[in-house]
Amino acid sequence: MEKLNFILDVDGVLTTGHFLYSIEGKAFKIFGPHDGDGLKKIKDKVNIKFISADKRGFGITEKRIKDMGFTVDLVPEADRLNWFKEKYGFENTIFMGDGIFDAEILKLCKLGIAPINARKEAKAAAHFITESRSGEGAVCDACLEVERLFLKETKKDDL
Repeated sequence: MEKLNFILDVDGVLTTGHFLYSIEGKAFKIFGPHDGDGLKKIKDKVNIKFISADKRGFGITEKRIKDMGFTVDLVPEADRLNWFKEKYGFENTIFMGDGIFDAEILKLCKLGIAPINARKEAKAAAHFITESRSGEGAVCDACLEVERLFLKETKKDDL
């Protein structure tokens, strides 16, 4: 069986969504400690890819994603639907997003996931809403749900 693709938006999913500015511009983003643990549990079983539309803060995003052992693409919101169609399709793809522009993609994917504090449009389109907030374990919740739904091996006791 072909590996599932798990595509995750960064800002408002892996981060709290807050942009901390100084006089020089965007200086920091807040990432939580638990999401990396969830990603470690499934990284060998699914293709994990991150996307961000945050051009100004992309260097911050890229550093964190690289530190976790993954890659990230800069994909503006207006281009996301076509990017998904061309690169991955929807049939074998899980997507985690939080914004108004993510809603259509969440609906089309095999599994659409939104953090509990996502925009209402994203939550209405999602198949699963996490118990944890973005940047506070939402990605870990999503990874555990992906594992439960698609990666759990059948044991004799389960039969």
